[in-house]
Amino acid sequence: MSIGSPALGSRLDACLAAAVAAEPHLADTAAVIAAIAAASIDISEVIGRGALGGDLAAAGEHNSDGDVQKALDVIAHQRVTEALQAAPVAEVASEEAEGVMHLNAGAPLAVAIDPLDGSSNIGVNMAVGTIFGIRPAVTAEGDPIASFTTPGTAQTAAGFVTYGPATALILTLGHGTQVYVLDRDQRAFRLTHAALEVPAAAKEYAINASNARHWDGPIKAFVEDCLRGAEGPHDKDYNMRWLGSLVADAQRVLMRGGVFLYPGDGRKGYAQGRLRLLYEAAPIAMLMEQAGAGATDGERRILDIAATGIHERVPLVFGSVEEVASVAKYYDGRNHAAGRSPLFGQRGLMRS
Repeated sequence: MSIGSPALGSRLDACLAAAVAAEPHLADTAAVIAAIAAASIDISEVIGRGALGGDLAAAGEHNSDGDVQKALDVIAHQRVTEALQAAPVAEVASEEAEGVMHLNAGAPLAVAIDPLDGSSNIGVNMAVGTIFGIRPAVTAEGDPIASFTTPGTAQTAAGFVTYGPATALILTLGHGTQVYVLDRDQRAFRLTHAALEVPAAAKEYAINASNARHWDGPIKAFVEDCLRGAEGPHDKDYNMRWLGSLVADAQRVLMRGGVFLYPGDGRKGYAQGRLRLLYEAAPIAMLMEQAGAGATDGERRILDIAATGIHERVPLVFGSVEEVASVAKYYDGRNHAAGRSPLFGQRGLMRS
């Protein structure tokens, strides 16, 4: 049963009620989603005021990852935490907190969340977002992060909010991926896309090309072959897109296809990339798969990976299944000639 079964334009609360009516075990998950949605409306209003509300990009303390927190990072973290305290949430793993946050002892769910993705975009009026994954809470003596060491397949729901020209909630409860847009007059999210279907193939890829000199062989070979366009082994001309905001890039891929790549590379501290498994990669992977797309670290399905720490990083490739599969071929060695640069000779791999 898809929560998109209500008519387009239906409010999020009605769609969640329909989901719970069909599957009562989703009641707690729906309550958590409603809490995050409410917090995101508040965050959207703060962002919408921009500099009129103060310097949202002002630097503050360092977060769990060692990055300097912006003022809006702190605001978003506070709003989300306050909302989740009133929901059936036992524990939270947040980018903005070093350890697991304990909220309601005995509650059935745990939430992994990045309250504000894309902080570097705050000061230039570019899209930022909130990413979350919801999973069962797990109690294990001597293991303070047990709730977050299950694989991504354990998630009962995942989503992200994009604060852009419109504020959009992209959501899955495991039965397809839906889009809700904030009706600012009513302060409510309304269904606009009942079931996203990512095209199996596309002509766009997203990667930060400034890091090309640090990439490993498979990623370098894939991108070089994309750059060769219709003359190369992919037989088509690609466009490159890179917004520097994971949620914005993910929403574009969900809406029109393509592939996003944030690989590990040779820089110090970047061997596993910079994206976090629990509150970035796993939620995005669930949304992608529920929309018919794929997500991998190049060699493993993201949703099969179990974290060993709440801020663990992972390389991330997601998008149209044919493009993701193509990247995987460069990693598994089936394209034996992959990696030959278009600057230095003929095709980087054989046509199949």
